[in-house]
Amino acid sequence: MTRVLSAVAWPYANGPRHIGHVAGFGVPSDVFSRYMRMAGHDVLMVSGSDEHGTPILIAADEEGLTPQALADRNHRIIAEDLAALGCTYDLYTRTTTRNHHAVVQELFLGVYENGYFVEQTTYGAISPSTGRTLPDRYIEGTCPICGADGARGDQCDNCGNQLDPADLVNPRSRINGETPEFIETQHFFLDLPALADALGEWLDGRAATGLWRPNVIRFSQNILSEIRPRAMTRDIDWGIAVPLDGWRENPTKKLYVWFDAVIGYLSASIEWARRLGEPERWRDWWNDPEALSYYFMGKDNITFHSQIWPAELLAYSGKGAKGGTPRQYGELNLPTEVVSSEFLTMEGRKFSSSKKVVIYVRDLLSRYQADAFRYFVAAAGPENQDADFTWAEFVRRTNDELVAGWGNLVNRTATLVAKNFGAIPAAGELIDADRAVLDTVAASFDTVGDLIARHRQKQAVGEAMRAVAEVNKYVSDSEPWKLKGDDQRDRLATVLHVMAQCVADLNLVLSPFLPHSANEVDRVFGGTGEVAPMPRIVEVDDLDGGPAYPIITGEYSSFPAWERRPVVVGTAVAKPSPIFRKLDPSVVEEELARLGA
Repeated sequence: MTRVLSAVAWPYANGPRHIGHVAGFGVPSDVFSRYMRMAGHDVLMVSGSDEHGTPILIAADEEGLTPQALADRNHRIIAEDLAALGCTYDLYTRTTTRNHHAVVQELFLGVYENGYFVEQTTYGAISPSTGRTLPDRYIEGTCPICGADGARGDQCDNCGNQLDPADLVNPRSRINGETPEFIETQHFFLDLPALADALGEWLDGRAATGLWRPNVIRFSQNILSEIRPRAMTRDIDWGIAVPLDGWRENPTKKLYVWFDAVIGYLSASIEWARRLGEPERWRDWWNDPEALSYYFMGKDNITFHSQIWPAELLAYSGKGAKGGTPRQYGELNLPTEVVSSEFLTMEGRKFSSSKKVVIYVRDLLSRYQADAFRYFVAAAGPENQDADFTWAEFVRRTNDELVAGWGNLVNRTATLVAKNFGAIPAAGELIDADRAVLDTVAASFDTVGDLIARHRQKQAVGEAMRAVAEVNKYVSDSEPWKLKGDDQRDRLATVLHVMAQCVADLNLVLSPFLPHSANEVDRVFGGTGEVAPMPRIVEVDDLDGGPAYPIITGEYSSFPAWERRPVVVGTAVAKPSPIFRKLDPSVVEEELARLGA
């Protein structure tokens, strides 16, 4: 058994999340976590809503709400959507908890005391019309390094280099288009150059494993060449206070949201342990060098997870050029792998809430089965290259693969068993065709499991569906509906037993991808419908006296083992209803009309 941390990107709480977001972090992390639990590992899956930063202030202003009220509303929406999707978080929390604030301030002090924060005078961008500080990401202009237009004030997505807003050529506010004013201000900078050698050594070690996706490791190594100190405080009144005398009392100086948000993986682990009543249990995943940690996100967040967060961890642990010693949390584990997905577009266009090129998770789940979307992401999502979500392809994959492939196999197996025996029959003597199909399906446990463990989910679900096709071929070749005489009764029982065993096996193999339907299939074949444990929303009090809030959690100790479970002869099977809903082709036109296309 290995301890595995599934560290899932923190959705930003300035609004509901759309399907492009969860395609990058939500579904892939849950498929991986479900499989690893079934494979016998001790998994801790954590995340929460990222609720600080200027975009929250801007969105709250637009709606006439306080930042906290906006965060409260959107946190609940996001949590409910992720739970409905079936994401098995041990804890999904938020960054406005007092626990999170305390953990972030502890990390800051550790980095500060080890000498990796440098106080500098720099230039901050101010909106001339409002007097409010403009965050780096709300300033655009031409990149001074590669010349690409549309570079942000913190990073150029074209060349991947870190930037400061004052570096941009022809900078402009994304909020109202005005040219920002730059004023002198004091900030703490993370001394990344003092951590560059340690970061490089860590990345080289990760590259040597050959496990990281090539684009992720190349990008991560490339940005080291331009490494420089990066500001970790901001002129803003919404966020976490800087825990130093002369700073904490200043209401307009807060920690940078990206310093705070990545620490959420640690703070959520600590909150989970505290809620469990074992406050030191988090250390099993963070201080044990044998524990593994996988960070799931979209590619626009690689910088923060392969440079900023590891730098914070190294600085806290005293592992940079300036040395140092860790404080109360001890030496903290660096990521085993940054599992970054590419971008999902929609009907050939970038997702844009303002331009209504969007479908929110809640809207999709109100009209379609969660597993149909999960299947699309696994089979056609942005795993290692950008992918396009089209309604035509969503309908085709649902109907041709889920309904006609897996759904058809489940339905006709259950129908034939129910009609002819009413229960799973005992098998007679097996022939070569029986043994061959059973062996094919049994082999899929190793094949699919290995691919999921290596984050090759597209290939993994393809292998699972290939096994489904083999069983469907076996059924067609065996023609059990023609085995009608008394002299063929034993052969009919054998074929149906083999079919039932194959369905039971494939239901487990597909359950990380299709958890909702896995429980339905299990019930059809006389089970309890609990082969794929599901998350739940729980209302909790803040551990340290703050306001109450909803979390996602669950009881996941009942995951079945990732292996064949022989079907039980005599288990009653009733005539089933279809597991998957076939979609009418008119869905395409209806959904395109909603988009205004």
